[in-house]
Amino acid sequence: MILNVANETARLETVVLGLSNSNGETPTLEETYDAKSYESVQKNIYPQECNLIDEMNAFEQILKKYHVEVLRPELKKHCNQVFARDVAFCIDDKLVISNMVEERRAELEPYNKIFSQLQAEKIYHLPAEACIEGGDVVLYNDFIFIGTCEENDFERFKTARTNTFAINCMKYLFPHKHIIPFELHKNDTDPLGGILHLDCTFMPVCNDKIILYKNGFKHEKDYHFIVDLFGKDHLFEVSQEEMYAMNPNIFSIAPDIVVIEKNFTRLGAFLERECDVTVERVPYYEVSKMGGLLRCSTMPLARNQ
Repeated sequence: MILNVANETARLETVVLGLSNSNGETPTLEETYDAKSYESVQKNIYPQECNLIDEMNAFEQILKKYHVEVLRPELKKHCNQVFARDVAFCIDDKLVISNMVEERRAELEPYNKIFSQLQAEKIYHLPAEACIEGGDVVLYNDFIFIGTCEENDFERFKTARTNTFAINCMKYLFPHKHIIPFELHKNDTDPLGGILHLDCTFMPVCNDKIILYKNGFKHEKDYHFIVDLFGKDHLFEVSQEEMYAMNPNIFSIAPDIVVIEKNFTRLGAFLERECDVTVERVPYYEVSKMGGLLRCSTMPLARNQ
């Protein structure tokens, strides 16, 4: 299998899609490790496994409709395997294995059969001190944007997933890339008050547009950096409510084919009107109750650049 992923939008050839077939019991509040799951447990609306299966099957059918090769991890019983993005991420021809939070380490093993199909020298394991999850890594050709949390706050939050040491490791692995870290607001219990991963507040779409939630960034200068880089005319800015619904966490099959949650009315209209793309709408609301959406449940391995 040849790895090749340079950005978020080029024509998708091969992707790993997570599993929801044996998710385990509903966690307690203490067992949750993201704000959206915390809220779902608190409100007694944590998703049922059957609904998660239906939603992921609908997404898989859309991917196959466009002749994408869809791989699935092996089933590990009583383990939340929905969010494949965070287990590992591909950049160019390298696969970086994430060092996830302790509560998620069991998610890695079911992917070993897929990883065994890759050239061993293309798989990179970061030092244990390098904390990182794939949702914090957003690609745009020569740029790698990485969501992070400042060192003084990193140990305070379960939702702080990527640290400075990991960013330095990424600079070493990809010296030819522009590595741009963005500090994100963090909150373990209020999904309106913090950002779990960078892809929950910022996402390139089409060839030159971006979906952006301004208040996800701890420093306003980072918001302005992105706007200056892409251009204000290329911006779809989401509200706090749209961020909460996870509008930025869409998934591109190609520059002109984008998959969104079916209730993202304003975003869908923008993509069809301003970008002239095919918008595929899938039900993914139940998945969103666990802190991720479409991008979070995928691990692209090859795009036709």
